[in-house]
Amino acid sequence: MMKAAILYEANTPLQVVEVEQQGPQSGEARVRVKAAGICHSDWHIMNGDWPLPLPMALGHEAAGIVEEVGPGVRLRRDGQNINQMARIGTFSEFVVCPAEMLVPIRKEMPWPQAALVGCCVPTGVGAVTSCARVEAGASVLVIGCGGVGLNVVQGARLAGAGMIVAADLLDSKLGYAKEFGATHTLNAKQDNVVERVRELTEGRGVDYAFDAIGGEQTTLQILDAIRPGGVAVIVGMAAMAVRAPITPYMMALQEKTLKGTMYGSVRPPIDFPRLVELYLDGRLKLDQLVSRTYKLEEINEGFKALTSGQVARGVVVFN
Repeated sequence: MMKAAILYEANTPLQVVEVEQQGPQSGEARVRVKAAGICHSDWHIMNGDWPLPLPMALGHEAAGIVEEVGPGVRLRRDGQNINQMARIGTFSEFVVCPAEMLVPIRKEMPWPQAALVGCCVPTGVGAVTSCARVEAGASVLVIGCGGVGLNVVQGARLAGAGMIVAADLLDSKLGYAKEFGATHTLNAKQDNVVERVRELTEGRGVDYAFDAIGGEQTTLQILDAIRPGGVAVIVGMAAMAVRAPITPYMMALQEKTLKGTMYGSVRPPIDFPRLVELYLDGRLKLDQLVSRTYKLEEINEGFKALTSGQVARGVVVFN
């Protein structure tokens, strides 16, 4: 038996209960979870934005130790530290998942920071470096400064972008954005984001704009904020019902590009270890990203902090 946080019905709190778990089958591994990030994607399931079969053990970004493997798996069984990728129920003491979803990492990596390399860090950094391929000196707008958005900001910093404009509704998140590399911040409650971007770029618009929220208004804002020939990227995962009416004539006339990225368009076996190296070299800010840690029994408190904007990222830590 083990403890897991289960969602039994949309718009209800997670329940931490004792559950049974089968051992790993062919091609699978059993992992002792050491830390799991609290992500807005899980919140989409909790509040019914993404109608999925329930009950379900939530959680998708984590780090842990391989304890058992099934037939055909080449991962070591001597406590190898790994990152875990999506859809595997990581708000649990143990997970059994396909071994292909596990990426070995260096043992020097702290567990809470390692967990975030499982999703929000590669999603944000990769949106800049792997999807948009932002060049040094380019101007960038990032709308939404949660865990993913902050990593878009620091991805732009790592890419050598010139002007990095961050927009959010909360001053607390804009404070984080400055720490992660934003050169300018806009409070979207007070500022017209597109107009202010035009002012900052002398009427031209930014080269790249990223929507780290995933909404109708924010999608339209990134399209309006880029220059002719610019690139707008949807990074945040929207509710399934969201629609954004674009103007095809203007898209063609101004040769603008609208792209989407899943998971930052990264290659986990290659890019996860690179992100770990960047952190260990002091170039990737992950300590500042872990605002608060929780026990599994405190997970609903963690989601309240997430949705109210109190944290950059909360992490469940297992003893």
